[in-house]
Amino acid sequence: MKNIIRLFIILFAASSLTSCGYNTMVEKREAVNGAWGNVESAYQRRADLIPNLVNTVKGAANFEQSTLTAVVEARAKATSIQLKAEDLTEENLQKYQEAQDGLKGALKSLLMVTENYPELKATAAFQELQAQLEGTENRINTERNRFNDAVKDYNATIASFPQLLMAKMFGFTPKAYFKAAAGADAAPEVKF
Repeated sequence: MKNIIRLFIILFAASSLTSCGYNTMVEKREAVNGAWGNVESAYQRRADLIPNLVNTVKGAANFEQSTLTAVVEARAKATSIQLKAEDLTEENLQKYQEAQDGLKGALKSLLMVTENYPELKATAAFQELQAQLEGTENRINTERNRFNDAVKDYNATIASFPQLLMAKMFGFTPKAYFKAAAGADAAPEVKF
């Protein structure tokens, strides 16, 4: 009789831990997947604005063609890297982030060069696109932060006992975080 009671307790505990822990891990994995979708959407919004920006800038007389070419190439590279939520390893996320940072740098260069064209900066279309790009960069940052929060919650869950036992059994693996761009920790040097 004692053995039957022990077996019943063990089976009850195992089934309780398995279903609750497994379901929690699934929910947290889906939260990461959803947050990743929002990150991709924000980056796609930026990529969608670039052709309009390039066309608006092309209208400026004698605008530096090499700058426009660099932006178009950086956009092509950034949009060519597709990363699924289940492939969010440190290495894959770093490649994705490098491509996106390259595009951000090319856009920064483009906007700096436009300073030499006051007639371009005065057009309503350019001002609107510049405002939309600034807003999009803020959205990207917000979504990346939300993604990192979801990854932190998920990674902590699958690393906690007893979930870590089930996580290994059911193939739940840690997800990577977005990190600051190289050199972001150094203060910019301002010269007048």
